[in-house]
Amino acid sequence: MLDANVKKQLDAYLQNIVTPVEVTVSLNDSEKSTQLEQLAKEIAELSDKVSLIHGPVASGRVPAMAVAPASEAPRVEFAGIPMGHEFTSLVLALLQAGGHPAKEEAALLEQIKRLDNPLKVETYISLSCQNCPEVVQAFNLMAVLNPNIQHSMIDGALFQDEIESRKVMAVPAVYVNGELFGQGRMSLTEIVDKLDSGSAEDKVAELNDKELYDVLVVGGGPAGASAAIYAARKGIRTGIVAERFGGQVLDTMAIENFISVQATEGPKLVANLEQHVLNYDVELVQNQRAAQIKRNELIEIELESGAVLKSRSVILSTGARWREMNVPGEQAYKGRGVAYCPHCDGPLFKGKSVAVIGGGNSGIEAAIDLAGIVEHVTVLEFADSLRADEVLQRKARSLPNVKIIMNAMTTEVIGDGERVTGLEYQDRSSGDQHTLALAGVFVQIGLIPNTEWLEGSMELSQQGEVVINERGETSLPGVFAAGDMTTVPYKQIIIAMGAGSTAALSAFDYLIRESVEEEAA
Repeated sequence: MLDANVKKQLDAYLQNIVTPVEVTVSLNDSEKSTQLEQLAKEIAELSDKVSLIHGPVASGRVPAMAVAPASEAPRVEFAGIPMGHEFTSLVLALLQAGGHPAKEEAALLEQIKRLDNPLKVETYISLSCQNCPEVVQAFNLMAVLNPNIQHSMIDGALFQDEIESRKVMAVPAVYVNGELFGQGRMSLTEIVDKLDSGSAEDKVAELNDKELYDVLVVGGGPAGASAAIYAARKGIRTGIVAERFGGQVLDTMAIENFISVQATEGPKLVANLEQHVLNYDVELVQNQRAAQIKRNELIEIELESGAVLKSRSVILSTGARWREMNVPGEQAYKGRGVAYCPHCDGPLFKGKSVAVIGGGNSGIEAAIDLAGIVEHVTVLEFADSLRADEVLQRKARSLPNVKIIMNAMTTEVIGDGERVTGLEYQDRSSGDQHTLALAGVFVQIGLIPNTEWLEGSMELSQQGEVVINERGETSLPGVFAAGDMTTVPYKQIIIAMGAGSTAALSAFDYLIRESVEEEAA
């Protein structure tokens, strides 16, 4: 199962196990069971602190692997083979069950231990989903720390009957005590706060007591990370407030145009960015969304939670989100066949027909990736030509199960009340209406800036972007902006990083000039 290089790395990690761990495997005569048993044996052979046991797991699923401290009933379970993106989840579960401390804030770990309601958590994932591991690892850690919590990771591609019965069409999908808890990426802090209803008021009070910032960055994507690093290097008090660190990059799989790095993945780049930021004296406030900006003597950022953060200058970098089609049926079937992340949700449509809306790089890349999983992909492009790079176009056209239709305007997503069954589009050349029978629709039509909360407070373009000059200045004094939310002409990671550094240097220059003027007065 594991090649020599992976075994060598795993062996090094397993040296961190402090106390004995038991791995229980529940098997049948399937090929997947054989693979899971081989994986478990190879892990056990690498460490004398890991014991292998054959027997049923708590959920009754087969094949499955459970991880627990020796002599304890397992509370962490992997239904399926935890490889792909979930291999890291398995390694962390082994380490944490073996007494290796988690790298989380002590206050958060104590909050987890205080949760007193019994929680049976089931997380449906796909092994190609880059958003799923964060959720799986969060609940695994909670189960290790708190005996009231049990967690099962379930590979949706392997347990299709459960996917069908629960109508799961987007991952990660989390069920708590049999009820849908949430879908999509969730951080550990976000999960715990949602389960611990009494923590909200305490959090607001804590945020209101924060000291005044010199520079407060709103948004944690590449532009925000770059801005924070450049500001912190000037020795001024710097903070980042973000709903989630990493932004859209977390949902990007292949990155091949980041200069000096031949190829990487979004989550890996975000992890490196966060580590780089935290190497400096930057205060990071996550799981908080900005709701309003005001300028009095200081600049105030009011959060949706009700808390208010104050700063002498602010850098806005709230990025953008996937643009929606805004046609009938899209909202009704979102998460039930309408999807925006082919890497995450593609495996749920194995052997089925899907459509990709959009013929830019994102759309054609999605079609190429999906073609290896689904039965057939139809690409619908509104214009009379594709906008994707020529190399991507050639690849897509070479695939036998990919069809590209130009001048196609999607008019409605069709479903049976529970899930997508088709799509209607109009031929813009002839005006004819057509219907496609489909199980899924992947929307890849660009981005829309996250700037609604800024309307009326500063100048925005007709597209809703924050208008900036060459220094990153907005129309509101002391407020700067960078990245995909601005009028910068090209939305690229490397451009956002450069814009973030520009905004930070401009903010520092602003603070110096303000100080001189105050002294002169």
